[in-house]
Amino acid sequence: MRHIMFEVSLFAVIFVSSFQGNLSVAQVTHREFQAVDSEGEQTYQASDKVVLEGIVLHNPADKLDPTPDDTIMEPFNLGGQWEVFFQGEGDDHAGTAVWLGQLYDNLPWVELGGGYLNEEFIAELARINAAQFSCGDRIRVTGYFLSYKGKLNINEQHNKNPDHDFTIELLEAGVGLPRPEPVTLDDLKDEQDRFIFDSARLVGGEYYQGRLVKIEDVYAVDPNDWGPDEELLITDGRKTFPVKLGRGTGIYPGSYNLTDPFDVIGILDQESTDLKSGYRLYVMNYDGNGHVLATREHRTADCPTDPNEILNGSMARKDP
Repeated sequence: MRHIMFEVSLFAVIFVSSFQGNLSVAQVTHREFQAVDSEGEQTYQASDKVVLEGIVLHNPADKLDPTPDDTIMEPFNLGGQWEVFFQGEGDDHAGTAVWLGQLYDNLPWVELGGGYLNEEFIAELARINAAQFSCGDRIRVTGYFLSYKGKLNINEQHNKNPDHDFTIELLEAGVGLPRPEPVTLDDLKDEQDRFIFDSARLVGGEYYQGRLVKIEDVYAVDPNDWGPDEELLITDGRKTFPVKLGRGTGIYPGSYNLTDPFDVIGILDQESTDLKSGYRLYVMNYDGNGHVLATREHRTADCPTDPNEILNGSMARKDP
């Protein structure tokens, strides 16, 4: 019944939007939406707006700082920002980020006055957070989109007009996080320690992009790189991989206490101007457990449901 109602409402959206410049809206999978060509360019062009469903992977404030500041005039400094990743389910092996910024007019192609004043941005944050979704909930997102350094994001296309708003609906609370997929550095890097890029998105960074993954038994190349919004390089002794640290309350100078070797659980992200590299594991927060670099929610999602796995001792070191 829910799907029938959604199809009717989607038809209504398409019909109404025809009076607003023949805009089209399509429900797509994350995998369809994130498709790329041989150069890493995004290829999705089937509609003006998309509808995507999936599981929320983290607390938005653990990634970007939403605090507004409309006094900033520095070019490319967008003031307050908000972003959340949500992951496809079942065969939809991909994920997508939803992004909102404040000071669009600090971008050279946006006219002066095209950014949000502080009170306007606070109102926008209240609007998108009204669904009261949290980590592990199933949501539906509808909106415009733009490519950014290797991935396609749902956003306002740097346009604060209400007709460019994206919407977030809570479909089901408490569904639970997906269990992190086990990934090795051999799955992500070749023998020359270069990122593996596959435009078919069947292997390498593209295959895991936007999803919750786990890399086991690694070391920090330099623990002194630890800190909020910093990048920590990990290694298995042969290959390396960057870990982008978020701004969660557990990541601060002096909180590094990981015992080698450790595991890492985070979201496979990409940020690259050449579109075929720049993969990284994004860890939003750390709960200080000493063995697994992850948020507590992500560590809990990694717990086996099979009691035999616990009995055989496989969780002796990593059980939250």
